[in-house]
Amino acid sequence: MRIGFNPNKDKVQKINDFFHQVIVPVYIPNHEGYFKDSFKILQHCLESLFKTCHNKTYFTIVNNGSCTEVISYLDSLYHDKTINELIHTTNIGKLNAVLKGISGHDFLLVTVTDCDVLFLNGWQLETYNVFEKFPKTGAVCPTPSSKSLKNYTFNIWFDLFFSKLLRFTKVKNPNALKAFAESVGNPDMYNEIHFEKYLTVSNGDFKAVVGAGHFATTYRKEVFESNEIKSSSYMLGGDSEAKLLDHPVVKKGLWRLSTEENFAYHLGNVEENWMKEILENIKQNDFQPLETLFLQKNRPPNKATIFCHKLFSKILTRKKIWYYCLQMKGLSRDETLKYNKK
Repeated sequence: MRIGFNPNKDKVQKINDFFHQVIVPVYIPNHEGYFKDSFKILQHCLESLFKTCHNKTYFTIVNNGSCTEVISYLDSLYHDKTINELIHTTNIGKLNAVLKGISGHDFLLVTVTDCDVLFLNGWQLETYNVFEKFPKTGAVCPTPSSKSLKNYTFNIWFDLFFSKLLRFTKVKNPNALKAFAESVGNPDMYNEIHFEKYLTVSNGDFKAVVGAGHFATTYRKEVFESNEIKSSSYMLGGDSEAKLLDHPVVKKGLWRLSTEENFAYHLGNVEENWMKEILENIKQNDFQPLETLFLQKNRPPNKATIFCHKLFSKILTRKKIWYYCLQMKGLSRDETLKYNKK
């Protein structure tokens, strides 16, 4: 039976000031082997977020089947109101954990990040600058890569194929590229020319790098609207990240870009001394937006445009044509050969 009237019935929720959500899925089942340093890495990651984010940031942590010590740590952050939302679940896989974090919210921007990322001062502001300078932006990664120019970017090539705004320019922080390659256990990931030039789009003096990874990326909310992916059968990897985080951006007719400067480090699963040193030098954020970010709305492409993009990508990736395009955008013949060398 029911007695009385539920006071929340038909009650409209209060409007909050948050407009940027950060979702961090966490899976640390133990402190052995691969996960030996993972708890320390997680603490570095979250501390860097708390230091660098403004007060209109909503933190959602999804505990994806972690061990007791990690659970206690996350619980303490929630009870201290350091984080806004904590979801506990069994190990359902990274992408399903991300879907849980997105569900039930309506934030203008959503950052999805692994729990082994060290964020640097200014990453939010520079991310917003990319969105504002390039209205067609749908995703922004704070770690640029010279090899991202073909990674779900052919709509950018299509839009700016004959434009001088799409050009190879000097890499701003080659040491950051080297650090990323080391962090993923592939020190030979980049060759000499990758440390010198990457493909960028320009708006006046402001540049962004073409392409984006998805280990730490900020998305417009439109990317997740009308989402057709309800769950993923993969625990990690497979085609899950592409289906949820990459393809929807392009499907909406939006661009995937990265900041020109490096604003985050991928830490991997082994703690190193430099991580603590950088973390200690991160200053408490002093950037506080006075109002919600304004993002220009974009009309999704029709079926004809999507077909043209697909056809264009198939033509563009033919070896001789691709080499010609790279030279057209600023590489010499010798640089083009080096850029495509594996």
